[in-house]
Amino acid sequence: MSEPDLRDLQAFAAVARSGNFRRAAREQGLAASSLSQRLKELEQRLGVRLLNRTTRSVGLTQAGEALLARLAPAMAEIEAAIHQVRGQQQVAAGRLRINAPPPAVDLVLAPMVAPFLQAYPLIELEIVADSGFVDIVQAGFDAGVRYGEHLAQDMIAVPLGETQRYAIVASPQYVAQHGRPAHPRDLLQQGCIRTRFSSGAMLDWEFEKDGQVIRIAPPARLIAVQLGLAMRAACDGVGYWATFEGHVRDALAAGRLVSVLDDWCPRFPGPYLYYPSRRQPPPALAAFVAFVGEWRKRAGAPYPAAVPALSRDP
Repeated sequence: MSEPDLRDLQAFAAVARSGNFRRAAREQGLAASSLSQRLKELEQRLGVRLLNRTTRSVGLTQAGEALLARLAPAMAEIEAAIHQVRGQQQVAAGRLRINAPPPAVDLVLAPMVAPFLQAYPLIELEIVADSGFVDIVQAGFDAGVRYGEHLAQDMIAVPLGETQRYAIVASPQYVAQHGRPAHPRDLLQQGCIRTRFSSGAMLDWEFEKDGQVIRIAPPARLIAVQLGLAMRAACDGVGYWATFEGHVRDALAAGRLVSVLDDWCPRFPGPYLYYPSRRQPPPALAAFVAFVGEWRKRAGAPYPAAVPALSRDP
């Protein structure tokens, strides 16, 4: 039995992204009936059903979701490579605007900035740190950075950083005076440093262990927006603070902070770079997508097991 070719996989991805054979057929330049037949043949070659079809909608089976999750980054890499080769006569220049949450800016994007601008000196890079959910197209951004559960629909998404985790930290003096929590609910009896986002929301602290998920809203002795303020308060013994491990790695190594409840703080996939699905992205964006792929390759970072190419609205 012959193996599926790239066109078959592109057709499958187009249907999965749009959820509609007619829209996908227009994107692929095919008749809807031809596209449907191509997908049936792909399923026959693979020996598994990928799509659930009704007269009104098209949905992914579990096998289809698994295939699409692995295809998304690979196809994005192929697309970027093709555009890079075709655009060798077209210099990557102009402005590139990226919207990203502050932790992704600090921990993931910041180390890339100087090498990227050195490689592409004619690109003007603008990175806007924003914890809210922005429609990047309407707001005039070329790309955005978000975590998987908050990706917008109909976007190309590629992994941007390695896995991350939250850490619950406090100063050694605070832990000695007030005690080390043995369970997340023990934090309800402690003073805590919490963060209010630009939307006005204060998110619950979420913990997970052995399949058990616990969410708490601990009492706040301090509500901070600025990272520097929260860091200083934690080191000065104000209370327990939940933050990205990368923000406090140096303070933990120096002994200014200690972490607690480590077994309740599992790792999770890092952020994704996402951008509108289009055949010819601007040269500056294509250059950054290619750069991200090379950056991750040099770092030896594999793609996560699941990449949400069809993602949920926040």
